[in-house]
Amino acid sequence: MAKSKSAYSVSTKKEKSDTHIFVLWVDNEAGVLARVVGLFSGRGYNIESLAVAEIDAKKNISRITIVTTGTPQVIDQIKLQLGKLVPVHKVANFKREDKQVIFKEMALLKIVGAKVKIDKCLKACKNYNPVIIDKTKKSVVLQITALRREIDKMNLKLKPLGLISTSRTGAIAMTRGAEVFN
Repeated sequence: MAKSKSAYSVSTKKEKSDTHIFVLWVDNEAGVLARVVGLFSGRGYNIESLAVAEIDAKKNISRITIVTTGTPQVIDQIKLQLGKLVPVHKVANFKREDKQVIFKEMALLKIVGAKVKIDKCLKACKNYNPVIIDKTKKSVVLQITALRREIDKMNLKLKPLGLISTSRTGAIAMTRGAEVFN
């Protein structure tokens, strides 16, 4: 059976799909995340990654970061619909290529093997300032922060050296400089 596609995700030759990061400030209450995700799933939009956490306990506000792909028309529609949700206070939309925005993911990498292989893994990760979270004689759990594609490359590079498990956050984003979206 052929995989069905959403009518919203089909791009024409004139309209190119782009990856966008939506940052939402919402009330931190039960059901809000379900409503936001329901907006995407109900219309056939795909969520590539999702990260959410409370950012202001006094005001009871959470920040949701969603990565999705779509044509300009679909992206505009998503932004409009997100802005209409009752618990959403603010919506920011960034293109992945935007140089004024920092995008990062965090990954925990578990490597099992001899000391020599573990040392090679540490050396391979040095550009990402690895933090050793746990270490035994035969294993290590590293934390790295990088772009999604860089973490993908590290996974491939570390597999032959004993990488047995990876746990990742979704992408998170923040503007550079003094400009604030909160």
